[in-house]
Amino acid sequence: TNKVIGENFLKENKKKKAVQTTISGLQYIVLKQGEGKKPESADDTVKVHYQGTTIDEKIIDSSLSRGEPLEVTLKGVIKGWTEGLQLMVVGEKTRLFIPSELAYGDRAAGTIGPGSTLIFDVELLAINN
Repeated sequence: TNKVIGENFLKENKKKKAVQTTISGLQYIVLKQGEGKKPESADDTVKVHYQGTTIDEKIIDSSLSRGEPLEVTLKGVIKGWTEGLQLMVVGEKTRLFIPSELAYGDRAAGTIGPGSTLIFDVELLAINN
């Protein structure tokens, strides 16, 4: 199942030198350092560019392909985004490795199968309090 495949992927991914893991199980790598401030809370609205894939690299969504960043309130997205974006500063680009329980859990969402681990490259462009 997707859940077992994702758990095995995350177990191996965790061993990589640059990968950091939070208490919740979210894993991330900072791809580009930023110099701005961090979101203060999940009530903040942020502007981001992102691309999301499954662990087998199928693109599930991309603001880059639309050519327009996404503006969203942190408490209105999947748990992995809410947590991950609060670790970032403006200007930073981070790869988030999101376990299924911090994504869509055991339910399907569009082309995303139940129990899927997801990978998002996210660049925090701005915070609009």
